[in-house]
Amino acid sequence: MIVQYAIIWYLTKKTGSATILSIATILGMLPMVILSPFVGPLVDRWNKKGLLIFPDVFAACFAIILSVSATVFHVFPIWLIFISLLMRSCAQTFQMPTIQSVMPTMVPDKELTRMNGQLGMVQSANMIIAPAFGAFLFALIPIQYLILLDVLGAFIGICILVWVQIPNNEKIDQPMEILHNTKLGIRQLTGNKGLWYITLIGAVFTLTYMPAASMYPLMTMKYFQGTVSQAGLIEAIYSSGMFIGGAIIGVFGKWQNRMKPVIIAFFLVGIPTGISGILPGNQTGFLWFALLNVIEGIATPFFTTLLMAMIQQSYPPKELGRVLGVLNSLLNLAGPIGLVFAGPLADIIGIERLFVIAGIGAAVCGIIATLMPITRLYDVRLHQKLKKQSQQTSKKQENA
Repeated sequence: MIVQYAIIWYLTKKTGSATILSIATILGMLPMVILSPFVGPLVDRWNKKGLLIFPDVFAACFAIILSVSATVFHVFPIWLIFISLLMRSCAQTFQMPTIQSVMPTMVPDKELTRMNGQLGMVQSANMIIAPAFGAFLFALIPIQYLILLDVLGAFIGICILVWVQIPNNEKIDQPMEILHNTKLGIRQLTGNKGLWYITLIGAVFTLTYMPAASMYPLMTMKYFQGTVSQAGLIEAIYSSGMFIGGAIIGVFGKWQNRMKPVIIAFFLVGIPTGISGILPGNQTGFLWFALLNVIEGIATPFFTTLLMAMIQQSYPPKELGRVLGVLNSLLNLAGPIGLVFAGPLADIIGIERLFVIAGIGAAVCGIIATLMPITRLYDVRLHQKLKKQSQQTSKKQENA
């Protein structure tokens, strides 16, 4: 992540273009949209440890290519950075559903919400350190050497992961038909009406929010007239809020209706984001922007973490990969669509107005989720269903 942020700082400083940042973000999301539905069935069948290790090796190879290009040929073209971002995203497309599908096989069902919250804390801690450290190193080390941290990170991560015991997949005897399994995943998701509508609302949220989210470095450096260090500080502040939110979920995460905090999170993200777009474009405005990002950061894990816990409890582990593949694709599909227009739009109407649009969009998503009983009460009904299944299992065991 230090490397990822360093690349963003490099693009922001070198080009100052909202369009370039939009393209970089699109390339970072595109593989998730295109490949996720097809990756899901593979995750259900392939060795999960291998699926976690190989993408790190893959990303490290592209870091070496970038570094060699800049060091030996003295060329660090933007098109090569774009290819590197695309390949890194391809690797992550395999890792994320693998981690999500491994979790229910290693964690007791009743602890899934808390464990997802604690995983969110670890990820947020990464995100607190990475932007600030990335900005610090970016000022000291040439970018061609800085990106080699990817290789070091992959080496350390793989050495640790080799010793982790991950349960083997349940053997699936049927031949692998990826399109068939993808259609099956779509059918399973759309057949669960409550979760399907939550997914659609999440997609609308991504459509309106992602354009603003991709402009954070430019918002700090161009609109608030800040520096690379301040851009890193904002990312760290936002991630600190996410760490706090993850801690709250990790400690108090046994809610009977997890949709309540999910809906509240829409408003706690939307309102501060909208206010950010009407702040004065100076250092006073920047201080308020930093404060608002704490609130947004705290609210962010409530949607992602609680939704993931509900999904993990809604399907058997052996079916989870294909469902998550489809769901991740749909949630991320809206992002690139919004980003296609985000760069040119920001260059025309101003970056700050994208934040106003994003804030309104998030608040509207919260209102829609509140007004629809099938989404608002989804978790209540899920708990009732799980309780009934548990009672039936206990009864069968007693009869046996």
